[in-house]
Amino acid sequence: MRLKDKVIIITGATSGIGKAIAIRAVSEGAKVLLHGIDQVGGQKVVDQLGDSAALCIADLTDPAAPKKIADAAISAFGLIDGLVNNAAIIERNNLSQLTPEAFTKTITINLQSALFLIQACYEHLKKSKGAVLNIGSINAYSGESSLLAYSIGKAGLQTMTRNLANAHGVDQVRFNLINPGWILTEREYVDQVKKGMPEKWPEKLGKENIPFGVMSTPEQLAAACIVTGK
Repeated sequence: MRLKDKVIIITGATSGIGKAIAIRAVSEGAKVLLHGIDQVGGQKVVDQLGDSAALCIADLTDPAAPKKIADAAISAFGLIDGLVNNAAIIERNNLSQLTPEAFTKTITINLQSALFLIQACYEHLKKSKGAVLNIGSINAYSGESSLLAYSIGKAGLQTMTRNLANAHGVDQVRFNLINPGWILTEREYVDQVKKGMPEKWPEKLGKENIPFGVMSTPEQLAAACIVTGK
């Protein structure tokens, strides 16, 4: 029980990677505040996890959302030991397609909201000598031509993590980041089918797509998050 009685906020936790992290954290003894925008899906996760979970619905494009999420964790559990910034949108665009509106939306949700949620939680994290874990992407290193804004946001998240770790180690608050590769979430499966991929496409990927031969799962990433962020 590596996270026994720890209170952890997880954004984007009503499905996919965030949901898997929440389930794994509770299995390790944590209490979790799940953030998301899907009330029905989020409530199903809370029902599954029982008294160890609470739900906060908030739109991360709203400047008031970070404080709302932090306050919800304090209201539910009384303290904050950890924060997992997992929420993100994946909008496909390149240099010719990108608009100021699309860029602002991606950066606000994928980067800005993470920074200001850390700010909203920080005094609580100092008291608990807690930890922040940011979920980045391999795209932080170079990006894809069709994921321009997303890649810029993940690179910013990486630099932000390094800056805060350097600046606030004196407070004994830890900052870490994981840059995963291609993760097989339910949403990713559906999105790729919509783009024209065949049914059961993950089983047909060549090693030029996935050198290891198979895609990683949300559950595998969640296991790495526990080790990194505990």
